Amino acid sequence: MSMALAGSLVVAGCSGQPLSTREEGTLGGTALGAGGGALIGAAVGHPLAGAAIGGVLGGGTGYVVGNSMQNTQDANAQTQAQVQSQQQEIENQRQQIQQMKSQSETE
Repeated sequence: MSMALAGSLVVAGCSGQPLSTREEGTLGGTALGAGGGALIGAAVGHPLAGAAIGGVLGGGTGYVVGNSMQNTQDANAQTQAQVQSQQQEIENQRQQIQQMKSQSETE
Protein backbone atom coordinates (compact mmCIF):
# COMPACT_ATOMS: atom_id res chain seq x y z
CA MET A 1 0.00 0.00 0.00
CA SER A 2 2.77 2.42 0.91
CA MET A 3 4.61 1.60 -2.33
CA ALA A 4 1.47 2.40 -4.33
CA LEU A 5 1.11 5.71 -2.49
CA ALA A 6 4.75 6.60 -3.06
CA GLY A 7 4.46 5.69 -6.74
CA SER A 8 1.37 7.81 -7.21
CA LEU A 9 3.07 10.77 -5.53
CA VAL A 10 6.05 10.43 -7.86
CA VAL A 11 3.81 10.31 -10.94
CA ALA A 12 1.73 13.25 -9.69
CA GLY A 13 4.90 15.23 -9.10
CA CYS A 14 5.86 14.85 -12.75
CA SER A 15 2.91 16.86 -14.06
CA GLY A 16 2.43 20.61 -14.11
CA GLN A 17 4.92 23.42 -14.33
CA PRO A 18 8.54 22.90 -13.29
CA LEU A 19 9.45 23.74 -9.73
CA SER A 20 11.18 26.99 -8.89
CA THR A 21 14.57 26.93 -7.23
CA ARG A 22 12.87 27.90 -3.98
CA GLU A 23 10.47 24.96 -4.22
CA GLU A 24 13.23 22.53 -5.18
CA GLY A 25 15.29 23.63 -2.18
CA THR A 26 12.35 23.21 0.17
CA LEU A 27 11.42 19.77 -1.14
CA GLY A 28 15.00 18.58 -1.27
CA GLY A 29 15.70 19.82 2.24
CA THR A 30 12.55 18.18 3.54
CA ALA A 31 13.43 14.84 1.95
CA LEU A 32 17.02 14.91 3.17
CA GLY A 33 15.99 16.06 6.63
CA ALA A 34 13.29 13.42 6.95
CA GLY A 35 15.67 10.69 5.78
CA GLY A 36 18.44 11.78 8.10
CA GLY A 37 16.01 12.28 10.95
CA ALA A 38 14.57 8.81 10.44
CA LEU A 39 18.05 7.30 10.60
CA ILE A 40 18.96 9.18 13.74
CA GLY A 41 15.54 8.54 15.24
CA ALA A 42 15.87 4.82 14.52
CA ALA A 43 19.17 4.78 16.40
CA VAL A 44 17.41 6.08 19.53
CA GLY A 45 14.20 4.12 19.01
CA HIS A 46 11.92 6.84 17.55
CA PRO A 47 12.23 6.80 13.75
CA LEU A 48 8.90 8.55 13.06
CA ALA A 49 9.62 11.39 15.46
CA GLY A 50 13.12 11.71 14.02
CA ALA A 51 11.72 11.82 10.48
CA ALA A 52 9.16 14.45 11.43
CA ILE A 53 11.67 16.67 13.22
CA GLY A 54 14.28 16.19 10.49
CA GLY A 55 11.72 16.92 7.80
CA VAL A 56 10.68 20.19 9.42
CA LEU A 57 14.25 21.33 10.03
CA GLY A 58 15.39 20.19 6.57
CA GLY A 59 12.42 21.87 4.90
CA GLY A 60 13.10 25.14 6.70
CA THR A 61 16.78 25.05 5.83
CA GLY A 62 16.01 24.05 2.25
CA TYR A 63 13.58 26.95 1.93
CA VAL A 64 16.15 29.47 3.20
CA VAL A 65 18.83 28.18 0.81
CA GLY A 66 16.40 27.85 -2.11
CA ASN A 67 15.01 31.32 -1.47
CA SER A 68 18.48 32.84 -1.49
CA MET A 69 19.31 31.07 -4.74
CA GLN A 70 15.97 32.14 -6.28
CA ASN A 71 16.59 35.77 -5.32
CA THR A 72 20.05 35.61 -6.91
CA GLN A 73 18.60 34.13 -10.11
CA ASP A 74 15.90 36.81 -10.22
CA ALA A 75 18.49 39.57 -9.74
CA ASN A 76 20.68 38.08 -12.48
CA ALA A 77 17.73 37.86 -14.86
CA GLN A 78 16.84 41.49 -14.17
CA THR A 79 20.43 42.59 -14.77
CA GLN A 80 20.54 40.60 -18.02
CA ALA A 81 17.30 42.23 -19.20
CA GLN A 82 18.75 45.68 -18.47
CA VAL A 83 21.95 44.86 -20.37
CA GLN A 84 19.96 43.65 -23.37
CA SER A 85 17.83 46.78 -23.29
CA GLN A 86 20.92 48.97 -23.23
CA GLN A 87 22.51 47.01 -26.06
CA GLN A 88 19.37 47.50 -28.15
CA GLU A 89 19.43 51.23 -27.41
CA ILE A 90 23.09 51.41 -28.49
CA GLU A 91 22.25 49.61 -31.71
CA ASN A 92 19.37 51.99 -32.38
CA GLN A 93 21.67 54.96 -31.86
CA ARG A 94 24.27 53.48 -34.23
CA GLN A 95 21.61 53.09 -36.90
CA GLN A 96 20.51 56.70 -36.40
CA ILE A 97 24.10 57.88 -36.74
CA GLN A 98 24.49 55.89 -39.95
CA GLN A 99 21.28 57.39 -41.34
CA MET A 100 22.45 60.90 -40.45
CA LYS A 101 25.81 60.27 -42.18
CA SER A 102 24.05 58.97 -45.27
CA GLN A 103 21.76 62.00 -45.38
CA SER A 104 24.63 64.45 -44.97
CA GLU A 105 26.61 62.75 -47.77
CA THR A 106 23.70 62.98 -50.20
CA GLU A 107 23.09 66.64 -49.50
